[in-house]
Amino acid sequence: VRRKSIIVRDKWSNKFEFLLAVVGYAVDLGNIWRFPTICYKHGGGAFLIPWIVMLFLGGLPMFYLELALGQFHRSGCISIWRRICPAFKGIGYGICFICTFIACFYNAIIARAVYFAIASFAWEVPWKTCNNTWNTENCTETLDANQMGNLSGWKKSPSEEYFKYNVLEMHRSSGFDQLGGIKPSLAVCLFIVFVMVYFALWKGPKSSGKMVWVTATAPYVVLTILLIRGITLPGASVGIKYYLTPNFSMLKDPEVWSAAASQIFFSLGPGFGVLLALSSYNDFNNNCYRDALVTSFINCATSFFSGFVIFSTLGYMSVLTNKPVEKVVEGADDSLIFIVYPQAIATMSYSPLWAVIFFVMLITLGIDSTFSGIEALITGFCDEYPRVLLKRREIFVGIVITLYYFGSLPGVTYGGSYVIPFLDEYGVTLSVLFIVMCEMIAVCWFYGVRRFSEDIRSMLGFYPGIYWRFTWTFSPVMIAVLFGITVYNANFSPLEMGDYVYPAWSVYFGWFLRLLSIMAIPSYVIYLFVNTKGAFTERLRSMLRPIPRDASIYSFVQQDPSHTHVFDSSSMPDPQH
Repeated sequence: VRRKSIIVRDKWSNKFEFLLAVVGYAVDLGNIWRFPTICYKHGGGAFLIPWIVMLFLGGLPMFYLELALGQFHRSGCISIWRRICPAFKGIGYGICFICTFIACFYNAIIARAVYFAIASFAWEVPWKTCNNTWNTENCTETLDANQMGNLSGWKKSPSEEYFKYNVLEMHRSSGFDQLGGIKPSLAVCLFIVFVMVYFALWKGPKSSGKMVWVTATAPYVVLTILLIRGITLPGASVGIKYYLTPNFSMLKDPEVWSAAASQIFFSLGPGFGVLLALSSYNDFNNNCYRDALVTSFINCATSFFSGFVIFSTLGYMSVLTNKPVEKVVEGADDSLIFIVYPQAIATMSYSPLWAVIFFVMLITLGIDSTFSGIEALITGFCDEYPRVLLKRREIFVGIVITLYYFGSLPGVTYGGSYVIPFLDEYGVTLSVLFIVMCEMIAVCWFYGVRRFSEDIRSMLGFYPGIYWRFTWTFSPVMIAVLFGITVYNANFSPLEMGDYVYPAWSVYFGWFLRLLSIMAIPSYVIYLFVNTKGAFTERLRSMLRPIPRDASIYSFVQQDPSHTHVFDSSSMPDPQH
């Protein structure tokens, strides 16, 4: 019997760690920041209707599809495409570009939360008054909009000046082309974030599985505490009423439906390679169908639940400022969690305690999402080059984290507020839609829904129902429509942030970043075609034909991944049976 070297693949210590990891990834800052903000901009309760519709039409089917793909093929985002449709392997490299862009701005946002959390350990929160060195003559502790209208000049709240002139010190930067240098205190906070991320990733599922017990559960405790506090505030019912009351006339606006599709898509997170990576460490017969239903429901319920937390506080701020609820939040999206909510906290009794609770929640929400995103890249490359990287995972993780730290430093410069929205706009939104469209075409049309359904039956013992097969068949069309709308709305005009207009050269640089991930797919198709032998039709057939799984590649026994063992391959069970 021929003996083959088998690389032992790690596994989750137990089922609950996997569920916590998926929930921790899906439930992130977007549930607290993006969802309430988008809901706020699109008429409150009216947004919930298209949001639920898009969940069942696209979000949930794609979520289940990626969990099943990763579990069946036990591969990361790069090598998995050899077993589905080799021509689409560029999807994996495109995902790695997107993961890099996200890591370079998402962790800078978490660093801000770390800064706020540390500053909150005081007798009084530092953004409560205007008697600080960073305050200007425009600062006012008067929140009532009617009284502020009688004051001369453009007035700012203490929390707004604290965020802009102390945390960011954005007055030291003149714009995107003059970032003004790195702010040392934020760079230290960023370093703390990446240290936590490293120790969550260095041992794979063994280390991240322990971290998620804290990072995935703590936000729910904190959200419950904040909700109890929020609904006891005066005016909370005003905000909650605005949140739940649908304005049905908004449903006629196509932009609302497009925003709902984008939100449910980015909330559940298919297309980023994370679900493939996390599920690849499961047992072959794990019930990923139930996992998909449970975790997607928890994610959406968290978004809905957090809406009560945020809107109860917005109702409170509406009473304090004498503004309607829809006028409370103005400016950039991050103003909700770094200006409006902190200002509300400053008016409460025991404000330092509430501030620590709130910002620790933001940190835990962000940490497990960011290390899950980086895990997608690490798992992808470790699976693609297992004999080189898998045995040296700790070193490889350290190199990746170090590179990402330096790549994130522009986000903690004095002009970091210009860098973060730039990377979010050009590095993620359009690119990930194109990646997912190609992914769904490769799986649902080239690999085939019938073949994929047979794979699921070999794992779970039952065939997917008509709902799943129907949505999988037509999901590429839905994503293509969403991608087309996004492309139509895209333009070559410089970004605008308030009154600031980005320089003209930023458009070309932004599209260069955007095309890095998009062009990875056609570039690999050309590369594979040139390096495949045979006539034209033979090359195409070879590029589209899945490569059969080799049961000898990985052992399915939980072992230390730092070693390579030799087993008798004839004694290994076929995981497909």
